Amino acid sequence: MNQPPEESGSGRIRYPERAEGLAYQAARGRPRAAWTALVDRHIRLLFPLPSLLAFLLVLGFPIGFMLYVSLHDWPISPRIPSIFLGVGNYAALLTNPRFWDSLWITFYFTALAVGGELVFGFAVALLIHREFRGRGLVRVALIMPMAATPVAMSLIWNMMMEPSLGMLNYLLSFVRAPRLLWAADPRWAVPSLALIDIWFWTPFIALIISAGLQTIPEEIVESARLDGATALSLFRHITLPLVRAHVVMAVILRTIPALKTFDHIFVITGGGPLRASETLNLYTFLEGFEFFHMGYSSALALTLTLIILVVSALLARLRAREWSY
Repeated sequence: MNQPPEESGSGRIRYPERAEGLAYQAARGRPRAAWTALVDRHIRLLFPLPSLLAFLLVLGFPIGFMLYVSLHDWPISPRIPSIFLGVGNYAALLTNPRFWDSLWITFYFTALAVGGELVFGFAVALLIHREFRGRGLVRVALIMPMAATPVAMSLIWNMMMEPSLGMLNYLLSFVRAPRLLWAADPRWAVPSLALIDIWFWTPFIALIISAGLQTIPEEIVESARLDGATALSLFRHITLPLVRAHVVMAVILRTIPALKTFDHIFVITGGGPLRASETLNLYTFLEGFEFFHMGYSSALALTLTLIILVVSALLARLRAREWSY
């Protein structure tokens, strides 16, 4: 029942039911305002939350399950119960010479591949930075190795490096160089695989460094030339310092995948000959899917993941130091 309006002391008419309604709405709006204020205070945490949950679901569960498997002697058959070993698999790999050999081969391959890609990529970037007819066509041709299917190109490279009928030995015969066994020789297996990786990824580094070269002001180069700077001085004191951030980024983007290289190593050598090209990634695969040592293979995989995280942290720190200049 509506209450009659009342006249206030100032002569205004006051409606009691309207005042009660406004008070009710204000009391009802307080929790909503508090919730809105809470959201506003933590908005920078709420926006990344869906991505974080998806990340934990996609990566967190597999890594957690792999950690659980690595603590067991995990059989391939579900009918056989697993045996808890604790850190037994990790102790076994740390005392296994094959693990240390594969770790050394992994770093050896990565150093050869990334180092060669950096040297040749810088040379190609300097070449395509110059003005010449057909430069656009050359840049398009540079992308072709990266667009190729790795396994298919690995098979082609395997035929090219065949010791008897391969094209590479046929080309060496023109310069009267001795024939090589390439990937069939334990001494040349890792350099041969690094050569293939260099062919695949040199254009990638060349394009990154070429983008850095385009940011160098032409006025600086012209002033240095007028002052009598030689080509070597220009490269050492102007070009290299100004593209250093791009070089560091290129090294970071190639080092991490090189540590995990698997496809063309598995296709061409399978870790041979005499385990001369058995990287840690390939060793992990063989232990898990050839010998079915799933617990030991999971321990190897987590060790490789930890190594990659450490290397990534070191490279990220190097990048931060370079970009702080």
